[in-house]
Amino acid sequence: MDRLEQTICALATPPGEGGIAVIRVSGPDAYPIVEKIFVPVRANRRVADAKGYTAMLGHYILRGEEMDETVALFYRAPHSYTGEDVIELSVHGGTAMADGLLEALVLAGATPAGPGEFTRRALEHGKLSLTQAEAVMEVIGANGRQGAALAKSALDGRLAQRIGTIQTALQSLNAHLTAWVDYPEEDVPELSDAALTGTLALQKQELDDLIAGYGAGAVLRHGVDCVLMGRPNVGKSTLLNLLAGFDRAIVTPVAGTTRAIVEQAVQLGEIRLNLFDTAGVREVGADGDAIEAEGIRRSWKKLDEAGLVLAVFDAAQPLTESDLDIARRCQGRPALAILNKPDLAEDTEAARLQLQPYFKKVLTLCAKDAASLQPLSAAVAELLGTARLDPRAGQLCSARQLAAATRARDALAEALRAEADGFGLDAGAVCLTDALQALCDLTGEDAADATIDEVFETFCVGK
Repeated sequence: MDRLEQTICALATPPGEGGIAVIRVSGPDAYPIVEKIFVPVRANRRVADAKGYTAMLGHYILRGEEMDETVALFYRAPHSYTGEDVIELSVHGGTAMADGLLEALVLAGATPAGPGEFTRRALEHGKLSLTQAEAVMEVIGANGRQGAALAKSALDGRLAQRIGTIQTALQSLNAHLTAWVDYPEEDVPELSDAALTGTLALQKQELDDLIAGYGAGAVLRHGVDCVLMGRPNVGKSTLLNLLAGFDRAIVTPVAGTTRAIVEQAVQLGEIRLNLFDTAGVREVGADGDAIEAEGIRRSWKKLDEAGLVLAVFDAAQPLTESDLDIARRCQGRPALAILNKPDLAEDTEAARLQLQPYFKKVLTLCAKDAASLQPLSAAVAELLGTARLDPRAGQLCSARQLAAATRARDALAEALRAEADGFGLDAGAVCLTDALQALCDLTGEDAADATIDEVFETFCVGK
């Protein structure tokens, strides 16, 4: 039997204790199956007669025994999330009642849903585009308000609209090129070089902007791995505790207190930082502490892996060679320099001038003062590009989309090069076709089953 011919069911709320648990049922036999196990409070009410967007109070039956009080919400095809008949059954939260309801539905003829199967059916029935389907899990997993807005814009179809505008311009250009090249006997107006290159350049710029925003969008959606670097006792662990809002790391005046990497997820403004407080970096001789030496080695390794580096320096002391070694290793990376303990320093300008060549920005702040969080948040947002990103404009939200957009952009770049090198319109037409195919792959208009399977690999059951 084709999967779409089966009626599926799954828990749509997180498992465990809660106020309610919601079981979703979708498919051609949703109403007959639910009618077998749901008894309305009012004797004259029937599930089969329920209109869409209505509710009914009752209880469910398991193996002939009356179970929990149940609220049924009805959705008639095609006006539902999946485009099929859908019923959502709410019972008291907790494992026993939810599992009992699922068992009753399966005994009545429903099939347990697979990961993402409800959304996949929405895709199959034309309720969502592939880009909108990808955005569903992004909405579920969003960390901050900007990340949620970014995912919501894709779910609302704004990314599809943005790509559609590019497609329309390129399709119009491609149709003109094809007619002019393939039907020279027809009275097709010749396409001027200026019109051709102008359209290609404009749409390539649109794709460049989309691609450029992907990194910042990924930061808003998933956060960024952030490493705290610095010599011993410069205030790294103090800064970690400030960001965490509690004493996550041990702070003492003893150098080398932090030996193993301390991990903590924190929210800094709209960005989630997956923080790694590393061992203080200093020279450890051959006869030194082997454990501390291993911690320092791991610190350098984390620096290479990090998407953001917060390098902490003691403003109350002149910069040492170890400080400058850290600064040099940060050059060219997404890194901020933090001059800590300014209240103990007579002057921070000299240190600032020494650090500026190696960092995008040098901040002077106190790691003990909560007022330092706002300028740090603003600096991180500026460095990672999230401050310049409009989350409601429609942005790429997956590596698959990025790869397709990059193929399309590269094809347009090749078309521009072909035109500049005098290869004629034939070469440009081939590149233009490649770009349009890549955009179709992005939106899912011509997506293979393997591509769709890849999209739904990360989905949870019940969505």
